[in-house]
Amino acid sequence: MNLTHIEHIGIAVKSIDEARKYYEDVLGLTCYAVEEVADQKVKTAFFKIGQTKIELLESTDPEGPVGKFIEKKGEGIHHIAFAVDGIENALQELNEKEVKLIDQTPRKGAEGLDIGFLHPKSTFGVLTELCEDKNK
Repeated sequence: MNLTHIEHIGIAVKSIDEARKYYEDVLGLTCYAVEEVADQKVKTAFFKIGQTKIELLESTDPEGPVGKFIEKKGEGIHHIAFAVDGIENALQELNEKEVKLIDQTPRKGAEGLDIGFLHPKSTFGVLTELCEDKNK
């Protein structure tokens, strides 16, 4: 498996509009994209610092994964995402190493990336996402 860098850190928030004020007005970052990912029941906003992105996640449905996360744990870090070359092979390799996968095969995520999640029970409590940008 070839991890190349931390792609982004996902942060669950109740309101992207409210959270943006902190990231823009206090930290001085610029939101460069807002997008809804309907099948994940989430609205995202992206900021970039160096090579790494911050992804704010606002649930569009209280029964969606981010809605349930906020209900149970409150706002805060939701996941860490690593960029990988060859996501299909990476997921297969992790499965062979008995890592519990949420996604057996990649699916489409925000910004058109192919993504796959690893279950936090296999990653010491950290929801982990693998991402591949097949357009680069």
